[in-house]
Amino acid sequence: MSTLTLAASVPKSATAHDEPVASDQLESLGADLQRACDIQGFEGKVGQTMLVPGAAGEPLRVLVGVGPAADVDEAALRSAGAAFVRAVKGQQAVATTLVEAAGELDPALALRAVAEGVGLASHRYRAFKTGPNEDLRKISIVARFKGARAAFTAASAVVEAVRLARDLGNEPGGSLTPNVFAAKAKEAGTTAGLKVTVWDEKRIAKERMGGVQFVNQGSTHPARFVTMQYTPKGKPTANLMLVGKGITFDSGGLSIKTGAGMMTMKIDMAGGAAVVAAMTLLPVLGAKAAVTAYIPMTDNMINGDASRPGDVFTARNGKTVEVLNTDAEGRLILADALSMAAEKKPDAIIDIATLTGSVTAALGTAYAGVMGSDQDVVDRLMASSAATGEQLWQLPLPPEYRKQLDSVVADMKNIGAGPLGGALTAGLFLKEFTDDVPWAHIDLGMSAMSDGEDGIVTKGATGACVRLLAHVASNW
Repeated sequence: MSTLTLAASVPKSATAHDEPVASDQLESLGADLQRACDIQGFEGKVGQTMLVPGAAGEPLRVLVGVGPAADVDEAALRSAGAAFVRAVKGQQAVATTLVEAAGELDPALALRAVAEGVGLASHRYRAFKTGPNEDLRKISIVARFKGARAAFTAASAVVEAVRLARDLGNEPGGSLTPNVFAAKAKEAGTTAGLKVTVWDEKRIAKERMGGVQFVNQGSTHPARFVTMQYTPKGKPTANLMLVGKGITFDSGGLSIKTGAGMMTMKIDMAGGAAVVAAMTLLPVLGAKAAVTAYIPMTDNMINGDASRPGDVFTARNGKTVEVLNTDAEGRLILADALSMAAEKKPDAIIDIATLTGSVTAALGTAYAGVMGSDQDVVDRLMASSAATGEQLWQLPLPPEYRKQLDSVVADMKNIGAGPLGGALTAGLFLKEFTDDVPWAHIDLGMSAMSDGEDGIVTKGATGACVRLLAHVASNW
């Protein structure tokens, strides 16, 4: 795992360092280097890199494009940082001076963007690797402005939080059981200064969490319900609730998935991981709102008494649900958590989940969908999306689709009438448990996992929306 350090200049120990190059300032490179750029097609575009070998014993130089000088922003620096660390693969200690390319951009924001770029693009999950570790070990970020140390501390915390979410998402469901997930959440939260409580299966039953019990019925691993609480210094500006889906593995239950469909289902707890990681950031970022998080945790498995299609359960808020598809299970555990959140009458509730494949069919893997009952909450999420570069797209909650959830034998059923619009009917299902509290729902779909590398995204769990959730909560 690479570590980030702050430096006032390029350390002598660095085996490679970058040189930021704006696309409209190539003439500053000198004739010989300009000719090399022409030959290799380097134009200073955002994320372009070109290696410039030095003399024997000298560090490798890497030209890194940042685009037009006047347009350098956080997104450009984030992309440039990611491109740089990929260009120096195989080096042990490198340094980046990209913060100096920020121009008029707030240097603290520039430092954060660079840290995210280099810190996340260099992240690798190695818990089960047995071969030699040839990953980049040390990345020095050169920054010389007043307040650089404080900005670096916050930036490093953001990187570590996303790495935490990725590591949780990459861990197999056979080892990241609900009990283990809860223990790791408690450790991370307590270390960050949060109050963390974990309910076992007996307390879950006592709290009337019928959805969690229904999904957990087919598992040998008992469910857990984690609460994380952040209290700011002084009077809170608002009271927020975050809810994250924590399905540690999803077989589909008796509505079993295909073999191929199960291959990535350890990632079905990505919403819960995002909430856990984002909560650990709030003390560092100095959030002024009080924030409470609920993360219900279970796997969705099959045993001799697994819940059957057609069975009915009673959620915490008293509504009965006919479950016609046990593979639409995430909404069942969220129903209980949302009900409990709504009881607290907060200013807003935000839930996040790898809820449907339909959202991925609509938006692909680069976007998560967002919908909600309150446009102000959605707008705040969209603003944080723009600030962090974590892409959301607003989807509707069509009231005319609500009738698809009508059930003959219960208050409602857990799926819509057909294969179309599944992300929307899932959102409408969740809305039934929010009791008119301002609410928004993020459907991660498969933006939670990547099979390739792109910008700060690496193969495997992406840690999607950790930065976005921390941003929206700390700026409320």
